[in-house]
Amino acid sequence: MHTVAVLALDQVIPFDLSTPLEAFGRTRLPDGRPGYQVRVCAENPEVDAGSFTLKAPWGLDGLAGADTVIVPGTADPTAPLPPAVREALCAAAADGTRIASICSGTFPLAATGLLDGLRATTHWVAAGLLAELYPAIEVDPAVLYVDNGTLLTSAGAAAGLDLCLHMIRRDYGSAVAADAARLSVVPLERQGGQAQFIVHDRPPTPRGATLEPLLVWLRENLARDLTLPDIAAHAGTSTRTLIRHFREQTGTTPLQWLHRARIRQAQHLLETTDHPVERIAAQVGFASATTFRDRFRRTTGVSPQTYRRSFS
Repeated sequence: MHTVAVLALDQVIPFDLSTPLEAFGRTRLPDGRPGYQVRVCAENPEVDAGSFTLKAPWGLDGLAGADTVIVPGTADPTAPLPPAVREALCAAAADGTRIASICSGTFPLAATGLLDGLRATTHWVAAGLLAELYPAIEVDPAVLYVDNGTLLTSAGAAAGLDLCLHMIRRDYGSAVAADAARLSVVPLERQGGQAQFIVHDRPPTPRGATLEPLLVWLRENLARDLTLPDIAAHAGTSTRTLIRHFREQTGTTPLQWLHRARIRQAQHLLETTDHPVERIAAQVGFASATTFRDRFRRTTGVSPQTYRRSFS
């Protein structure tokens, strides 16, 4: 069973601490078995969590042998990192353990030097401070999370849940991650400017919105070579009005929504069929397989073939 060690530092933010406990602790495999064993670890037996004191069942030795280590945020991200914690995190990284931070948890992770030369994120309020304190890190404040393989960082608050669901999908696939998302009563993916594996089973449709019939039509016509005037003509409106309504109701433009819907459908086909990439490209509306591969890689961060090997 996959073991997740959640590191509770002094002044840990309770919300950040509870996010991985709930997300991983409630994950179930298709046969009903738990997907993860979750342990709370700390340097000292008692941890100051602000409004209460936490008693950690595991010491820092609980990080050893874990498959994943989570570093939740703390109330004071500039607090010095205890040497024993630094040593434990570096030892885990040297063993190939996946380490992820939530919110301001990026700061103690950055203090180990493990993020030097990598892209990372944190709560947008603290992004400037992170960049100032750790100039060797490429700080991106505009994304929900950053996945560097074995080192992952998330933005603030709810973005930590997005990151946990992303890791669950990496570990067990989309069906298990979707079930975990439903238990958390959240969507499996939120747009955040970040190339993400995680997708909706269907593109988001704002129920009851005036665009709903148009979005359904677009989803049913992904294979067509649709232009903005084509979409506006079907909607019976001008392109300018269409763009305005799309931004108001979906937060994006018609063509951006269409591109995302096409990639989602392509991911579904890659997961559930053995169709060649060329056929899938045509099925989701790309004129050439080359264009499809480029768009897919820019959206998800990997090639269609790599995605299929990971999630089929």
